[in-house]
Amino acid sequence: MELEHVGPRLRAARQAKGLTLEDVATKSGMSVSTLSRLESGKRQASLALLVPVTRHLGIRIDDLVREDSPDPRVRRPAVRRGGLVIAPLALEDSPVSTYKITYPPVGELPELRVHDGFEWLYVLSGRLRLRLGTQDLVLGRGEAAEFDTRTPHAMSAAGSKPAEVLSIFNAEGERMHTHGANAARDAG
Repeated sequence: MELEHVGPRLRAARQAKGLTLEDVATKSGMSVSTLSRLESGKRQASLALLVPVTRHLGIRIDDLVREDSPDPRVRRPAVRRGGLVIAPLALEDSPVSTYKITYPPVGELPELRVHDGFEWLYVLSGRLRLRLGTQDLVLGRGEAAEFDTRTPHAMSAAGSKPAEVLSIFNAEGERMHTHGANAARDAG
């Protein structure tokens, strides 16, 4: 049950601010023993006790009763789209969209695209051809790039082997790269 974690979380918040039991108890209008018992779980947490303490600590009551961390493993299936294999590396509601994208070798570079967003990428294996505006670059294993996706751009494997790339997008870049051009129309 979540209430059993209130005391230890309250203690951790107090200690993170470098405050003593006396500091917080005095400013919160309670005795040191009441706060000590609250932190150790020997006193039932109530709103009357928690509101002044959380105000003094600059935290929310929600911070004390939040759910334990969910399973951190990412169990989202890879998708195939336009010859790419796109494997999600972050939870669906993660604030950062991260993917391992495998670009197959192709005869011609795909059409240049422009959309809102930013992309950060890192080549894991193979060689990646990145056309960015008038620049035509080839990135090898261990090389990285960061760019504004409002600059015309396209990517493909360079040579006869696939290129595996770690890509990180902000929300706009993720929508366009992993969901395709239809996502921009649907979102707008």
